[in-house]
Amino acid sequence: MKSDIHPKYFNKAQVKCGCGKTFTLGSTTEKIETEICSNCHPFYTGKEKLIDTAGKVEKFKARRAKAATMPRGVKKPRVKKTKKTKK
Repeated sequence: MKSDIHPKYFNKAQVKCGCGKTFTLGSTTEKIETEICSNCHPFYTGKEKLIDTAGKVEKFKARRAKAATMPRGVKKPRVKKTKKTKK
């Protein structure tokens, strides 16, 4: 096995999140900065955070509400085509 090909491993690497939480873990880098962690991620917190600059979410919700109030159309039954025979 070759020696000196693996990066140095830090047992107590510091991780700093954008929300302010810091914790330690093992990594090949000594300091890690992240934007989101389990303390502030919506999946773990149960809080919904929507980043909507163009109003797409509101447009979608309005379309869904309009579709829910509209009555569904009645579909016509399919008619089987008959085969023409040659005489």
